[in-house]
Amino acid sequence: MPEPAQPVILIKKVKAHGGHHGGAWKVAYADFVTAMMAFFLVMWLMNTSKEVREAVAGYFSDPSGQGEKKGSGAGGVGDTLAVSRDGMSRLRNHIDQAMRQMPEFRQLREQVSMTVTGEGLRIELMETEHGLFFDSGSASPSGNGEEMLVLLAKELGVIPNEILIEGHTDSKPFSSNGAYSNWELSSDRANSARRLMEANGLRAGQVMQVRGYADRRLRNKDDPQAPSNRRISVIVRYQDGATSGAAPGAAAAH
Repeated sequence: MPEPAQPVILIKKVKAHGGHHGGAWKVAYADFVTAMMAFFLVMWLMNTSKEVREAVAGYFSDPSGQGEKKGSGAGGVGDTLAVSRDGMSRLRNHIDQAMRQMPEFRQLREQVSMTVTGEGLRIELMETEHGLFFDSGSASPSGNGEEMLVLLAKELGVIPNEILIEGHTDSKPFSSNGAYSNWELSSDRANSARRLMEANGLRAGQVMQVRGYADRRLRNKDDPQAPSNRRISVIVRYQDGATSGAAPGAAAAH
């Protein structure tokens, strides 16, 4: 009698595929990378200037920039500008970045000063011994002077702030007969700057005052004849109009 056939048992081995277990590890890795980015960003911010921290804080306060005015981008920057009292530092940084796009920036950088004062943002264009922004003894801007004033006009013309322009000289008498003195020269240079800026970006009526101080407000009081005392100052007033007021005795030319 034949033996019954043995049943055939097939054993199938199921191979494990780790990649199909799910994407949980990817989520965990992404969270880790995000946390590291946040950590390094915080470390970077802790070592940056106050102006940069204010700019970053301003972005998170108003990411769309709807509460602020846009820059013209004339200097290739195109950042959002704040024009309030708290935003003057950011405006200063924006103009500084625009100036860096100028081919002659290395030559001019030591002759430009920007400070936030009780009156607003003060931008000063200081002369050298041989003249830089204005031809020596002349109220006509030089090539560098025109380029700088046009750049400022385009950047400042898009914000609502009022503008003041001042002319200053050193203590060296301009002429011996007194027919044309430092008073006339400082006022004429300030007015020349006004005309150029109004023709290249400043809005009609944005300039509220033109001042000629001669040598009454020296920048370098220890050396009254220092070239840096000869300068043009462009003041961007706070948006609310609150300032410390003009110094008494200033000669204003309109």
